[in-house]
Amino acid sequence: MRMLVRLVLGLIVLKAVVASPRFSRQVDLDTYDSANYDVDLDNLNLENQDIYDYEDGLTIDDPQIEIGTLAPPDYNYPVPEASLEEQEQEEEEEEQEEELPLKPQLILQGSGGSGVLMGPNTQKGMPTCLLCTCLGGSVYCDDLKLDSVPPLPKDTTHFYARYNRITKINKSDFAFMNKLKRIDLTANEITSIDDKVFLGLPELEELVIRENHISRLPALPETMSLIDASHNNIGTKGIHNEAFKDMTSLLYLYLTDNHIDYIPVPLPDSLRSLHLQRNNIQMMHEDTFCNLKDFNYIRNALEDIRLDGNPINLSRTPQAYICLPRIPIGDLI
Repeated sequence: MRMLVRLVLGLIVLKAVVASPRFSRQVDLDTYDSANYDVDLDNLNLENQDIYDYEDGLTIDDPQIEIGTLAPPDYNYPVPEASLEEQEQEEEEEEQEEELPLKPQLILQGSGGSGVLMGPNTQKGMPTCLLCTCLGGSVYCDDLKLDSVPPLPKDTTHFYARYNRITKINKSDFAFMNKLKRIDLTANEITSIDDKVFLGLPELEELVIRENHISRLPALPETMSLIDASHNNIGTKGIHNEAFKDMTSLLYLYLTDNHIDYIPVPLPDSLRSLHLQRNNIQMMHEDTFCNLKDFNYIRNALEDIRLDGNPINLSRTPQAYICLPRIPIGDLI
């Protein structure tokens, strides 16, 4: 029985193999090749093409095509080379640029000014109006750690160099500054000033040199209206004889916190404020402020006199104040 079953199964398998297209194709090919060895493959008709096809749609293996990204096109078109003459000209221009020294550009004045504000190079290697601030005719060099006065534009009218380290004022620092009206050197380390440095300034009106170490007040032009040399080391011989007599426009004279032991007379009639507090003044004459030969003389302008902090008794010279609108401030006992 088992043998019969195996025989039936074998026949079924054999029948299936014979009926397979692959098997039939192989048999046809063998038969075709054995009968036609010299067949021209280019002249095969379309009917014979079916022998290469499979029922499952597969064909003879073709080389596998890989799908990937293509390289971007090259848009860098070749640039035409410069001619020999152009190359030589470019090289000459580069050499000239290297040889020419750098020159600072001009900086125009601010609104309301005229001309150009540009000084020579300063000690820090840059133009003054780049190191400092130039506005109109004013030059501001405050708190820049300067140890000397920088070269100033010729059109400067107001110069400020406060809170620096300037130690000396030379005669050349303000040479030919014909328009300079105000100089402010507050809080530096100045110990000496050339005596005639300010006499060549025909327009100078205000000088502020407070909070320094000056022992002698320099000569000043008659055009002065304000002098502030407070908080220095000016002593008895630190002021020229009759230094303020001819200053007919002087309004404010501040010599606070020095070592002065007398009132620097004669003082011009234009003076309004005299500050001499905290010095070493011990006495005052009756004609210090008034004219004893003319009892009708009244000095209305001088209304602010500060003598407090001095070892002087103001009550000992009452005739010295009869021409004044106010009694000086100080000790009366």
